[in-house]
Amino acid sequence: MGIVVKSFKKLLFGIVPMMMFALLLSGCGVEGLSALRPMGEGAEIQLRIILISLAIMLFVLVIVTVIYVYVLMKFRRKDDSIPKQVEGSSTLELIWTVVPIILLIILAVPTITTTVELAKAKEAKKEEEINVTANLYWWEFEYPNAGVVTGQELVIPTGKRVGINLTSKDVIHSFWVPALSGKTDTNPGLDNEMWLHANEPGTFYGKCAELCGPSHALMDFKVIALDQEDYDQWLEDMKAKQDENAETLTADNQNLTVGEAVYVESCLSCHGGGKVAPSLTNFGDREWLAGYLENNEEELKEWIRDPQEKKQGALMPGFSEGQISDEELDALVDFLYDQKID
Repeated sequence: MGIVVKSFKKLLFGIVPMMMFALLLSGCGVEGLSALRPMGEGAEIQLRIILISLAIMLFVLVIVTVIYVYVLMKFRRKDDSIPKQVEGSSTLELIWTVVPIILLIILAVPTITTTVELAKAKEAKKEEEINVTANLYWWEFEYPNAGVVTGQELVIPTGKRVGINLTSKDVIHSFWVPALSGKTDTNPGLDNEMWLHANEPGTFYGKCAELCGPSHALMDFKVIALDQEDYDQWLEDMKAKQDENAETLTADNQNLTVGEAVYVESCLSCHGGGKVAPSLTNFGDREWLAGYLENNEEELKEWIRDPQEKKQGALMPGFSEGQISDEELDALVDFLYDQKID
């Protein structure tokens, strides 16, 4: 009886609090950042695998718990006699060999079919194709058919699969939009592919899911799903704005405002093409700065002055007052917030 009491106390004061804490944490989260609330076809397919796996694990847990409690109660020591030994039981060995095999088959079949389905990126590319390049610590999105490049916000049409080409410029990252699909690595010198699908318009949050450096946890991005008509208009507006900037923001242009001049002098070489640093074509429309900061004047000025304070390891240099005066910084910020396509 003493063994039973000790086991019960261990369960009550050890495992149960941990389970309650885990249950409490399961209620935490961010809207649009949960694999358990799918908003696209890929995430719905993967949720089915999660539920199948969970059902199998719960089944095994219940069976093992029942057997454990039964054996604990029935065969607890009553005296010094040696209980009957069951080693070599063909029946028991057959049960604990066959049952796991059956459970593995139940899990393996839908897992394999799901893997094959999620790999059909070539079919999705016939509808829409987007190139994604991971950088320390930001994301570049290129629309090759439209000639548009942007950063930190991936815009896709709703209702159809969008083919995604994935690569990295530096180290291994992992592209993950929990509400729309699973994780796919981005590797330097290697192209991976996947597809995204959104059921309805909305904003969904993505993260880097591979430890890539000191600011790995801050390597966030957004996926914005638009109706097809709005998506086509967005591409058209982005292309027009990019062409306009390419004509206006040139080093030999003598008619630039103060903010434009500062941008040309200090920012254009990296941000202009969107290949070294994120494109700022529609910066004024963005809700977030550097992937995770609220996009307001105070945060933007602090970011320009000292990016390392906000995002350790970021490759963007800071600009002191000796490089950009406070008046010039104000003008630059005003110029950046004028970069809108709406």
